[in-house]
Amino acid sequence: MKVPSRMKLPQDFSLFRDYGMVLVLVLLCGMITWATWEEQHPSDESAGVALANGLYDLKGEDLHVAIIARQTKSDDEFVKAIEDQIAERGSSVKAVIRVRNPRDARIELERLGVNNTRINAIATHNFCFSTWGILKQATLDGLASNHKSFKDIRPYKPKSRMGSAFLSAENLIAILNQNAPVAIMAIGMTLVIITAGIDLSVGSLMALSALISAVTLRSWFGDADASAFGIMTAFLLGILVCTACGVFVGLMVTWFQIPPFVVTLALMMVARGLSFILAGGADPVDIQATGAELLYSGTILGVPNQIALMLWLFVIAHVVMSHTALGRYIYAVGGNEQAARLSGVPVFWVIIIVYAICGASAGLAGVMDASHFTSGRPKAGEFFELQVIAAVVVGGTSLLGGEGKILGTFIGAMILGVIQNGLNMQGVDSYTANVVYGALILVAVLVDQLKRKLLN
Repeated sequence: MKVPSRMKLPQDFSLFRDYGMVLVLVLLCGMITWATWEEQHPSDESAGVALANGLYDLKGEDLHVAIIARQTKSDDEFVKAIEDQIAERGSSVKAVIRVRNPRDARIELERLGVNNTRINAIATHNFCFSTWGILKQATLDGLASNHKSFKDIRPYKPKSRMGSAFLSAENLIAILNQNAPVAIMAIGMTLVIITAGIDLSVGSLMALSALISAVTLRSWFGDADASAFGIMTAFLLGILVCTACGVFVGLMVTWFQIPPFVVTLALMMVARGLSFILAGGADPVDIQATGAELLYSGTILGVPNQIALMLWLFVIAHVVMSHTALGRYIYAVGGNEQAARLSGVPVFWVIIIVYAICGASAGLAGVMDASHFTSGRPKAGEFFELQVIAAVVVGGTSLLGGEGKILGTFIGAMILGVIQNGLNMQGVDSYTANVVYGALILVAVLVDQLKRKLLN
């Protein structure tokens, strides 16, 4: 039997190295889909439309419907869809009851009965249908015996279906949206780790950026009276301060030859402490400026702003690392710093730039957090450095430097997001999730070592 040449194994292995994480992500999605495959009870806009059409087809012109739903944002689209569809079919909803509990729902129904409002159908979703006693048929029959206008009243909910909540469009978008800050910080961390460095301060810088933005809006721009320019200035200041922190780390690493682990560990504690000082304690600093939430809640062509920004930054980072001199310099510094210096690579400036980018990415994540929660939270980003490093390492970037890809980091971040989402669906606590992240880092480093041995 002919023995394969030594060069054939590395080529075959490199194919798995470059695309293996994509396969892992697909397998994870398949496993979580299988684990969460069960009866689904939709309560979104399409479910509301289907329920309204079904009610009208059932009762026609004799439809007198009341909608009962919770006072939650998630129920808004469901209720509106029913109202709009009933109106489109030439009828109208007799009452919309948005309450917090079944007791209030009963009070509102009794009021409708006293007013002799004709109701013969109640449109709701599975949560209220299955858990609120007032919507049990026996209870409604009791109301009907007291109020003639409730004759033949019945509760209705959207039809259930078999499927996986994980695969719903809402959930997949939520995974991208929730993990956008970590993924963006992972871009900067990828550049740092490729140069054989590390940055432990990203989580604390994220909190510092959020607090600087919130305090600036309150102190300089009147908070609630802040204009769009004021909001942008406050957010930019938070990002610039974190960028300056990254430059400081680069200077310490280059000029004074202090190990990046030590410098960023110190910065992590300093930034976290400053966050609590700015907040005056552990309580968040609220942001009341109108429009500050748009960075999180707004959309571009139907895509949430955070997701669009994340994808745009990953494309830019990929182009920089693959098609520019800076990208080649970063790989050269990580592969062999001394050889890179002798080859004319400006090692000093390369290290300054990568730490500045890492600081800026943490600052941007902090601004996004402030927009999400409309507050500067001193505890924001706690243990995020673990998730960011895990995303980078799981994505195939070597902790020894000189090797890694931006696409791999994106896949790594999505793997962590899918795992976190799956754990949440199974009711697993955050402490167990940290165990999973730590184990992932260990496994990823082990795979990296085995890969190097195989390639050598």
